[in-house]
Amino acid sequence: MTQTKNSPIRYELIKEEKNTGARLGILHTPHGSFETPIYMPVGTLATVKSLSPEELKEMGAEIVLSNTYHLWLRPGEDIVEEAGGLHSFMNWDRGILTDSGGFQVFSLSDIRKIKEEGVHFRNHISGEKLFLSPEKAIQIQNALGADIIMSFDECPDFHHTYEYVKDSINRTTRWAERGLKAHQRSQDQALFGICQGAGYKDLRIQHARDMVSLDFPGYSIGGLSVGESKEEMNQVLDYLTPELPKDKPRYLMGVGSPDALIDGVIRGVDMFDCVLATRIARNGTCMTHSGRLVVKNAKYARDFNPIDPKCDCYTCKNYTRAYVRHLIKSDEIFGLRLASIHNVHFLLQLMRDVRQAIRDDQLLEFREAFFEEYGYNQPNAKMF
Repeated sequence: MTQTKNSPIRYELIKEEKNTGARLGILHTPHGSFETPIYMPVGTLATVKSLSPEELKEMGAEIVLSNTYHLWLRPGEDIVEEAGGLHSFMNWDRGILTDSGGFQVFSLSDIRKIKEEGVHFRNHISGEKLFLSPEKAIQIQNALGADIIMSFDECPDFHHTYEYVKDSINRTTRWAERGLKAHQRSQDQALFGICQGAGYKDLRIQHARDMVSLDFPGYSIGGLSVGESKEEMNQVLDYLTPELPKDKPRYLMGVGSPDALIDGVIRGVDMFDCVLATRIARNGTCMTHSGRLVVKNAKYARDFNPIDPKCDCYTCKNYTRAYVRHLIKSDEIFGLRLASIHNVHFLLQLMRDVRQAIRDDQLLEFREAFFEEYGYNQPNAKMF
């Protein structure tokens, strides 16, 4: 098993499922080892919204994601560093991954300008002029102190023009090289490269090979789940993951619907994150084994069943749909917490079930049964 020299993380491939590209592995980090494939709850501002670290541990979360851009603005990376880094600041002694801030910056399309040196943009809160470069993104993440950090990249639209995307990936490669040189904590923070290329197969493959040539300890797949269809995303993964080293982790950024998690695993992805679980919970929508359940709907007012009878989370063991609906309709924070606990637990349990299916060489059968029960096979099924 070859690894990037002096990498603070190590990926151990345990098994490849015999019928698919799915991988069962262990990722060793400075703050613990955990099995993959894995879902990472998103704690944008150093907290998974409404959930405590103790609750996340109870659910079995091993690593969470925090957002570089937002923590740079509030409270500032200097304050987090003074507190002893993110682990100490948020009282989380397991793994942490930070993104580079690139996606947030590039989503501000009307208030940013991309230059070779970096990106000039305005603070979305105050309107203040700001500048983020590859070096600055790495400096912020060094101060935050996560176990896994990301290169600064541009995330072009999936259907952008070929020439634009070609220029973009070449610039992102140059930014990645600059980020590697700027990285000051390679002994305890693993810097991942990010593979872009929008919807163009040749550019995706070219950029993956460019990133691999830089010998990062892990590789992220960016620019997906940004408006393209699930079929288009899966097509990219089909030809992209074989380009990535088998002995290093593969992280699909911003993907977290149940169907996309399973389909990503089948195509060889090891790590996923998404705000979906907590975001839809705040709107009263829950994931269940039988599909999407909007618990705030009137038909659940007298429904005294758990949100999901097959779920053993804290919410489902103690509360009913009627009660959760009442809380959410009454704008009670506890209702949002209960829905969030359920959704995050649901995805963590889903990934435990997926890992077991890989062990048993039954992942395709698991997918078929899950999709059938969830309702993905039904015409006009409501997806997330």
